[in-house]
Amino acid sequence: MYSKEIFDQDCRQCKRLDDFLCQVKQKYPDYHARPVAPFGDKEASLLIVGLAPGMHGANATGRPFTKDYAGLLLYEALYEFGYSNQRLSESLVDGLKLKRCRITNAVKCLPPQNKPTGGEINQCNQFLAAELKTLPEQAVILALGTVAHQAVLKACNLKLSSAAFAHNAQHSLPGGCTLVDSYHTSRYNVQTKRLTKAMFSDVFRSIKLLLPD
Repeated sequence: MYSKEIFDQDCRQCKRLDDFLCQVKQKYPDYHARPVAPFGDKEASLLIVGLAPGMHGANATGRPFTKDYAGLLLYEALYEFGYSNQRLSESLVDGLKLKRCRITNAVKCLPPQNKPTGGEINQCNQFLAAELKTLPEQAVILALGTVAHQAVLKACNLKLSSAAFAHNAQHSLPGGCTLVDSYHTSRYNVQTKRLTKAMFSDVFRSIKLLLPD
């Protein structure tokens, strides 16, 4: 279990998101349709930050990037670079475990059209800020996409202009952590080849050089 500073299963602070989740739950009674908790090793030295739960992925299963197209490339890379025990993430009972790695989201609730508002991102930022404080020195934070990148900067009380998003870019953060950027593993980015498997593997090679043994 996480402290309420890091994750609050009962959070209802964003009315638009709360109303939307109620509608989704009525339409899909078997879906999780609540805030989605971080998943992985609580002693992680690598924290992966996504945007928000997907409608038929994390919102359905209750685990980040699970049963979601965006999770295919992510979990394959985690397996190949030694952070997980299997390639696929399909359900809460599939036996998947992460090692030295945890996955979280900038926004913990499913937003309409997968687009949280600036106010919703800011409201949820308190949870990310609390989670970042649990990371060890020299930890790496992998931001998937510009929104996640900016959310990490906000959580560290940094100006957005202090570090520009760019694929496989590295940015030093207060306290000794490093922020690494990657294009999001979304269906659109992968299918248009904006993000290829080779490009994503390069990001993990960069992370491997940054993390202490």
